[in-house]
Amino acid sequence: MAQAIQDSAERRLHTHIALQNITFELSHGRALGIIGLNGSGKSTLLQIIAGVMAPSTGRVEIRGRIAALLELGSGFNFELTGRENIRINAAILGLTRAEIDRVFDDIVAFADIGDYIDEPVKTYSSGMALRLAFAVQVHTEPDILIVDEALAVGDAAFQAKAMARIDEILARGTTLLFVGHDLNAVKAFCHEAMLLERGEIVLRGLPDEIITEYLYRTHRTALAERRKIAGSRVDRFDDGYGLEDARVIDGTINGARHATVGFNAKLEISLKVALRTDISHPAIIVDIMDGKGLQLCGRRIPLPVALADGHNSDIRISLDAAFQQGVYRLRTRVVDAPSLSQTTVLARQEGALSFEVIDDSRALFTGLYPVPMDIRIDQ
Repeated sequence: MAQAIQDSAERRLHTHIALQNITFELSHGRALGIIGLNGSGKSTLLQIIAGVMAPSTGRVEIRGRIAALLELGSGFNFELTGRENIRINAAILGLTRAEIDRVFDDIVAFADIGDYIDEPVKTYSSGMALRLAFAVQVHTEPDILIVDEALAVGDAAFQAKAMARIDEILARGTTLLFVGHDLNAVKAFCHEAMLLERGEIVLRGLPDEIITEYLYRTHRTALAERRKIAGSRVDRFDDGYGLEDARVIDGTINGARHATVGFNAKLEISLKVALRTDISHPAIIVDIMDGKGLQLCGRRIPLPVALADGHNSDIRISLDAAFQQGVYRLRTRVVDAPSLSQTTVLARQEGALSFEVIDDSRALFTGLYPVPMDIRIDQ
């Protein structure tokens, strides 16, 4: 009877393999971004590396102290005060009493939750608990920092503060494993990236190429499932991906693929866009990207509906190169956009067109480009 019950239970048991054939190394001081759709195994992988979960097969070799920003606050005792939880969590993370005393005031100051530091954590808002948990983790001086969507919560001020702190940690040579849907953060922090799909590594390389592959696969699926238009196969181009008959087919900046200009010089962008007739609300989004591929500014430009297949629209954009010294590139996205919230990307292309500003303008403004300011000094 017992065997029959066990056999019956096993027949009904569903086993899900979250990860398989995962093999990689990450050297000291390197930052790796891990991207993929929900359910691809990203969080499971980080939990195994952090030691929260044991792998069913294989092994993980870690050298150094790990700080893992997974489910922030999950290790708190909600009956104890914030002050008491700092000491307990820091000890769990491997700090000695002397080390905790040395960083304690810095943790309290970074969390910035005021008198609540002496109140039970059960009285905290979720944002306050997040601030305290993050403050503890990043003050342990980790050799390896693991971040899993932990910065997606909290207010904008906290997120900016957290990003700056991670920058400081990375500058000291800390190794970073970063999971997040914020692709700009992957570009900003990571030296390389890895794409997971259905629990397997499908590609590893530079962040730009991995992100492009991820977006290509995402948009290919979206077009196939949502639009159901004839001939909607998404092709790969030298500079991106999209529909062959709904994309930028030619372009120049100041008559060339790459332009070299001085500060505030005129930039003349010329684009030729192919459009098919079944795009009801065509538009092109033109963005200017910095050297890391982060978007600086751009414009959404509505296009006339094509009256015949093979129709091309010529677009000319004129602007001043009011940017700091450096190399910038153009990104274009041809879209079908009935509204801002209903935008389907038909083609995404980046890198074929670029320009370089050769003048050092740091005496005029800081950052990458100036913004109007009214400055007054009262004596």
